[in-house]
Amino acid sequence: MKQNIKVAVIGGTGKSGKYLVKELIRQGFHIKLLLRNPDNFSIKSNLVEIVAGNAADYDSVYSLFTDSQAVISTLGLGIPASEPTLFSQSSSNVIKAMKALHIRRYIVTTGLNVDTALDKKSPKVVFATDWMKKNFPISTENKQVEYELLKASNIDWTLVRLPLIEQTDERFETNVSLEDCLGDKISATDLAHFLIEQLFDDTFVRKAPFLSNI
Repeated sequence: MKQNIKVAVIGGTGKSGKYLVKELIRQGFHIKLLLRNPDNFSIKSNLVEIVAGNAADYDSVYSLFTDSQAVISTLGLGIPASEPTLFSQSSSNVIKAMKALHIRRYIVTTGLNVDTALDKKSPKVVFATDWMKKNFPISTENKQVEYELLKASNIDWTLVRLPLIEQTDERFETNVSLEDCLGDKISATDLAHFLIEQLFDDTFVRKAPFLSNI
């Protein structure tokens, strides 16, 4: 059964990560969580193993991945905010540790501001991308660097590009596109289901789809 795999999760206490963790547990997956502050994590489940550490620290990431078969990251800058270069640091550590431990599957979320060669962004999405580049230049550029690192790697990555994440248990119709983001929001619950589905679906391996509600 698919639940026999153990999933390493980065960013599991964030606004989308907590929905991912809840859904993984509901579906019966064993998971390992990397937490900066384990004492603040309140979920009690025999399916959850906690690893204290930071995604910017390679040893923490390596420890997280031991005995895991796949990795999902919903990493954000957090509160208090981490360095805006966290995204490339994290994925660099992820790629290195996955190679060392012979893990293939990595699913990671990012913003719709990341550009790829397949894009045909609408004027609205181009505007949002340019706004991010102007107002958050370091983190926005760093997310683009993260994409380039993934492209240069030999792991089976999927970079899921997202609009505003709506923290809700409700589910809606979704659109997945390699060219444009058709909606303004994505339900955190719909996102969780999509991320988990990618563990066993190679449609978007080494690709960067947009996911949104429509």
